[in-house]
Amino acid sequence: MNFNDLKLDRTLERAIADLGFSEPTPIQRAAVPPALTGRDVIACAMTGSGKTAAFALPMLERLLKGGPRKGIRALIVTPTRELAIQVHEHIEALAHHTRIRATTVFGGVKPGPQIKALRAGVDIVVATPGRLLDHMQQPWFSFDQLEMLVLDEADRMLDMGFLPDVRRILKQLPKRRQTMLFSATMPRPIVELSRDMLVNPARLDVERPSAPATGVSQAILPVPQNLKSMLLLTLLQTQKIRTALVFTRTKHRANRLAKYLERAGISCDRIHGNRSQPQRQAALNAFKEGRLKVLVATDIAARGIDIEALPHVVNFDVPGQAEDYIHRVGRTARARTTGDAITFASPAEAKELAAIERAVGRRIKRLTVDGFDYSARPEGRLEIPIAERIATIRSQRADERARSRAKKEARAGREATGSAATPRPPSQRRRRRRRPTATR
Repeated sequence: MNFNDLKLDRTLERAIADLGFSEPTPIQRAAVPPALTGRDVIACAMTGSGKTAAFALPMLERLLKGGPRKGIRALIVTPTRELAIQVHEHIEALAHHTRIRATTVFGGVKPGPQIKALRAGVDIVVATPGRLLDHMQQPWFSFDQLEMLVLDEADRMLDMGFLPDVRRILKQLPKRRQTMLFSATMPRPIVELSRDMLVNPARLDVERPSAPATGVSQAILPVPQNLKSMLLLTLLQTQKIRTALVFTRTKHRANRLAKYLERAGISCDRIHGNRSQPQRQAALNAFKEGRLKVLVATDIAARGIDIEALPHVVNFDVPGQAEDYIHRVGRTARARTTGDAITFASPAEAKELAAIERAVGRRIKRLTVDGFDYSARPEGRLEIPIAERIATIRSQRADERARSRAKKEARAGREATGSAATPRPPSQRRRRRRRPTATR
């Protein structure tokens, strides 16, 4: 099958040709035909398998066939800002030769431009749950004309605690609509959600075990926890890793690792939940454009980063959930390319590593790096324990309060001394000099 066999609108065929696509991916071949007939769809597929086009093409085809109408006609809900931006870019590329308009709605930025775009009128909204609910409280915001709903990466919404928000959104949408749910994994709460929101759906690979893309070469690098930074730097300096997306367990570790690499002369930046959306987008753009050698990220970026031909993904920390491992390594080997996924594993992470190997169904090969001193002394600590950080913050605040009290006491003392001073007699007081009266 090729895209011409799908009998899509000519404007969509032109856009597909512009993007250089010729044959649909497996999930596109499975999902697009039933979606074109108007059926609901629930699909489970590997990250990087082409899910976005699998729901975007039927959506655009339906909007084109229905002709121009006022109001929001399609809604795509995603768990992260990065994924919303990525989906929006795909929609705009596929709708390039049409008059269909789309916009994004997410937090971390001022709502003014989003409100302006929504008031001007759009056909498709790509949104994260929280900011979308904020807009839905406005009297001028309406989904009365909604025809299609897509939940993308639904399992990540579950992980991030968005399911209650998603259910609140569903209650305010028209019951008569076409709904599609796409996700890389299908935990039980998502299956239960699908039963509530889908009607007689086409079920695609729902029972398939989760696994990384077939083009991903996986390896475990056993290393003591306190030598992980030195090992990563060694791999970068010896050019064994040229460009990499590096995942850490916490925001604090991402910050510390990025600073460590910068001090060593490695061009890098980081993205995580404490960084503003402009900061996150600037870092991601710089990485995509090749101005950064390393992008350090927490799991907020495990989905929503679409980088062409990304050669390496490094799990600096073993993820706590096997599903997170699959999404992390899915940032490489996208669209049938190949890539390497490397995981640094300390002895304390053996339990998490075993769970990952059970999930992928095999033992991942172990490698050591020639020339690296595994008995070296670490250069300082990468992560300060949270208890120690809290103690430092409390000490700083106590010092600030003590200084503030000392200043108040000194000020009160000066005021008391001034009020107790003996007033000067009238003869010693400075008399005002009268200005001479002007004469005409």
